[in-house]
Amino acid sequence: MTNDEAAVAVPPPDAPVGAPAPPSDEERLAELGYTQVLARRMSAFSNYAVSFTIISVLSGCLTLYLFGMNTGGPAVITWGWVGVGLMTLFVGLAMAEICSAYPTSAGLYFWAHRLAPPRSAAAWAWFAGWFNVLGQVAVTAGIDFGAASFLGAYLNLQFGFEVTPGRTILLFAAILVLHGLLNTFGVGIVAFLNNVSVWWHVGGVAVIVGALTFVPDSHRSASYVFTEFVNNTGWGSGFYVVMLGLLMAQYTFTGYDASAHMTEETHDAAVAGPRGIVRSIWTSWIAGFVLLLGFTFAIQSYDGALNSPTGAPPAQILLDALGATTGKLLLLVVIGAQLFCGMASVTANSRMIYAFSRDGALPFSRVWHTVSPRTRTPVAAVWLAALGALALGLPYLINVTAYAAVTSIAVIGLYIAYVIPTLLRLLRGDDFVRGPWHLGRWSRPIGIVAVSWVAVITVLFMLPQVSPVTWESFNYAPLAVLVVLGFAAVWWTVSARHWFLKPAVPDHKRTSGGESTD
Repeated sequence: MTNDEAAVAVPPPDAPVGAPAPPSDEERLAELGYTQVLARRMSAFSNYAVSFTIISVLSGCLTLYLFGMNTGGPAVITWGWVGVGLMTLFVGLAMAEICSAYPTSAGLYFWAHRLAPPRSAAAWAWFAGWFNVLGQVAVTAGIDFGAASFLGAYLNLQFGFEVTPGRTILLFAAILVLHGLLNTFGVGIVAFLNNVSVWWHVGGVAVIVGALTFVPDSHRSASYVFTEFVNNTGWGSGFYVVMLGLLMAQYTFTGYDASAHMTEETHDAAVAGPRGIVRSIWTSWIAGFVLLLGFTFAIQSYDGALNSPTGAPPAQILLDALGATTGKLLLLVVIGAQLFCGMASVTANSRMIYAFSRDGALPFSRVWHTVSPRTRTPVAAVWLAALGALALGLPYLINVTAYAAVTSIAVIGLYIAYVIPTLLRLLRGDDFVRGPWHLGRWSRPIGIVAVSWVAVITVLFMLPQVSPVTWESFNYAPLAVLVVLGFAAVWWTVSARHWFLKPAVPDHKRTSGGESTD
């Protein structure tokens, strides 16, 4: 089917005779105020694949496994995943309903603008967008930094590569450059690799868990996996440690807004986008639970894994349980999944930057929303995403808890952006015009649970993670959030409130660059 054929609107099979055909993807985008510029070549599966790849249980679960081992241990790793996955599903369902109503790559900040009261709509959109940009950049940083850590562990095992903070940062930068180049020159390859990534993750989890289940001579007991509590944080309160330990799971469940940001490149976006969000969450929930059980049951020496010279406990667990050859081979499977994940994150991040800058919301916006005439992708936005991620990872050179801080920033930034439209949709009540995918009578209770949960984790992940708190161990997530929020607030007050999302020409004449088509 060609792009032109895919754009033809066809009434659904159960539509009344003579009913008007639903708008095509391009027509619906025009109704929202934008002209189709990006190439619409993604299927529903490809849209889902991007979010599933960014969630990436082989990335999030394993790169923060060390954090989980110190902050609650097996019990929190296991039950935290179950509880956080359920809460995330509520958040995703609420987001998906709004995505169906407004299928545009602008995503969360555009939703906020449409749902807020007219007098304050631009302000809600402005801050939702800035939190989304912060979260997207932090997620990219977290994913590729985790990949660099695991790649360093593999190089250490295979070639005696000494892992130091400086060398980890160099690997981190190299991976970001690779992902930038792929998103610049290999657009078709990126789409293909995103589809491959789904099966890589599913197959990888199956192979790794199968090996950890059947190869080792001994396993931990079910009682150990589900009830053993470990506290190496220095804090005396068990409850506080349990709550902090939820970061491992909550960080993994980020990035599924990618399905919304890719809607301008997806066929049947008003249905494929929301389905991509929800499907990516529940499939990752199941796959992650299986993966975590596999690793935790297979721990041969807790202290040995915790103090592994590789710096990556999951790598040590694979080596101890399966032997050096098989362990290193499966470690490569994990690294491959993390590289897929980072590539997809740069893609989604760049689309958010592209959309936000076409409304003039970033410094030098004219640069960031330019689109390559050859590939029809926002190349400048790709490299801004990569450079922003590198900047967030640099404090690792002086701060031993920097990785946990980056993941906290990702969770805080993204989930505030996720929940702002949901809150506004609740306040809007029956005035909300639903899209073809919606929650029916469950919309309000699901929205209330989603907003309440995000309020809890926003405060939780800004708190200190280890005691005593020193310059080398403090959680700099609040500082990063305040810097970005302060910059956005000052710019809004001084300038942006006069022009943001207030075009001088009618919406139907706006291009994706925010300029008149006349």
